[in-house]
Amino acid sequence: MSSETPANGTRAHAPDLDWSQVRETVLMMELAAGQVEAAMRESNSSVEVLTDTFTSLAGTLQLIEAAVTTLPDTVGNGLVKAEIQGHTDVVSDKIHHAIVAFQFYDKLMQRLAHVCNSLEGLSNLVSDPKRLYQPREWVALQNMVRSKYTMVEERAMFDAVVHGMPVEQALDEYMQVRMKEVEESGGEIELF
Repeated sequence: MSSETPANGTRAHAPDLDWSQVRETVLMMELAAGQVEAAMRESNSSVEVLTDTFTSLAGTLQLIEAAVTTLPDTVGNGLVKAEIQGHTDVVSDKIHHAIVAFQFYDKLMQRLAHVCNSLEGLSNLVSDPKRLYQPREWVALQNMVRSKYTMVEERAMFDAVVHGMPVEQALDEYMQVRMKEVEESGGEIELF
């Protein structure tokens, strides 16, 4: 095995005349994108199992509810039917909450995919000396990143940061708008 550093790897530990902070920056951006991508892949298999489980539970719950309706309405059965219906309502409510959580997860995965795409675009731009110093290339990258946002609030946050607002302040304003939407909707958030 050679002790040389691969051409695309870091040279910060043994800089030479060819060492470049740009190459080191690109390497770190690619590493960050790779870590996000790995986390997304690992979590997807778990979420697939959970999705299948909850889909199966919802189907089974419908079968139970259908079976209960076939019981005759006698005095004894009426109480049992009411109790079963009460329990199926609770389970149905829990399944609904789980589905909402899966929607949040899906939205998170979309955002993380956008981060990976943005990092890839930035990495490609920074590593290309012909494009690096071209303002129109940076504008094109910014337009690509902005176009990935699906919510008005996300685009507003992006615009605020691009126009000079500190990221922390823009994030605080974004979160205030989102929390106000949650309050106004009675806790229900429209995700898509």
